[in-house]
Amino acid sequence: MQILKTENKKNNSLPLLAVATFGLNLFTLLLLVFNNYLIQQLGQQLTPQSLVQLADGRAITVDPKQNLEREPETIRRFVGGAMSLMLTWSEQQPPKTVWAISSELIADKVQQKFQSEITNLNPDSQFENVTRGNESVLVIQKISQPVKINDGQWRVEILANQLTFSTADKLGKSAKFNKQIVVQAINEPATSLPNTALSLQSVAYRLGESRLEIYNICDIKDKNCS
Repeated sequence: MQILKTENKKNNSLPLLAVATFGLNLFTLLLLVFNNYLIQQLGQQLTPQSLVQLADGRAITVDPKQNLEREPETIRRFVGGAMSLMLTWSEQQPPKTVWAISSELIADKVQQKFQSEITNLNPDSQFENVTRGNESVLVIQKISQPVKINDGQWRVEILANQLTFSTADKLGKSAKFNKQIVVQAINEPATSLPNTALSLQSVAYRLGESRLEIYNICDIKDKNCS
């Protein structure tokens, strides 16, 4: 009789032991999942975002690391977009406003030089103000393949014309814009996007996502442009 009671107690304790073991394993599993979540969150905080260049020349920002390399199409797209932004004006988008936004894509040390190049492009036009009915647009004919001149630096040639129209001159005037443009890779986007952004600011921001900036501008025949 005593033996039978002992066996019953053992049989009754087996389910309890199984439940306890299952509960302990479940707790351990949850703890591991929670620790993995904390590690992932910490990794996202400590790992900087990096640039990914798409085949069509667009650039997006993803995790995890940075580099000084850029695809040729990314460089060409940046130069073409930046030049078009800077040299396309109208009464609604006057040169002074355009310059204030687009100059963020230019290294500080060459901003004055670049502004002089733009002003001298068409001396008859008013850089500070655009009279009613006047418009200017940059028409790009060719952007060369980038030539690497240093780590994270490239030179491209751009052949273009700035066309200027007015109410009195519907045919317009053309000024050549044949230049060498030196660009360099940077660690952070060149521009930021305000909460209430203008369309020009959105365009500049998208260009700045490539993490490039204009480092120099030279005449097309300059042999020492670097």
